[in-house]
Amino acid sequence: MRVLLVEDDRLIGDGLKAGLEKLGFAVDWFTDGLEGEEALYQAPYEVVILDLGLPGQDGLDILKKWRTKGRKEPVLILTARGDVDQRIIGLNSGADDYLGKPFSLKEVQARLNALVRRSNGSSLPLLTYKNISFNPQTRQVTLNGKEVILSPKENNLLELLLLNKNKILSKEAIENKIYSWDDEVQSNAVEVHIHHLRKKLGRDFVRTINKIGYILEDK
Repeated sequence: MRVLLVEDDRLIGDGLKAGLEKLGFAVDWFTDGLEGEEALYQAPYEVVILDLGLPGQDGLDILKKWRTKGRKEPVLILTARGDVDQRIIGLNSGADDYLGKPFSLKEVQARLNALVRRSNGSSLPLLTYKNISFNPQTRQVTLNGKEVILSPKENNLLELLLLNKNKILSKEAIENKIYSWDDEVQSNAVEVHIHHLRKKLGRDFVRTINKIGYILEDK
């Protein structure tokens, strides 16, 4: 899943970006509030991690503007401002969750996964399709109860398909969801990932809609 990270602390931002990418997230990181605000309009993010004390523009002001303009992406506020009053202000401004520094990377991962599940109308910890099961927290995939090893991008593509069952996803939409701006994307990357998923999960796992895209049909 693709994450927008707006955090001006270089040490924290670098650690979050590197850590989340190792866990399978595609992360775009901005240190300036104004740039971070604009970034949300430039790419299809599943979730946002937002610091409050930012140069250029305060995180709460950014959040209020997003919500005023109708942006519904789930937002996790990550800040050193840990008192109760600040948490209440953040939540009342449109934040979906709040995590104070210092934090555990695993907890950030768990909260992001929970936010995305809720935003997609699911409270279940596992994503399933027929005989396939995917755990967003551990990134483990099973087929008929047996573990299947996927590459990080194959893993991300599977998660995207499971979150969008019965929806046609174009090649461009898939690229925008599983790659960050820092990634180099080959012209046939999506086709290659789809081919590998079919080899590992079944030839009929996902259907190609000619010249349009791909669909995981839940029927």
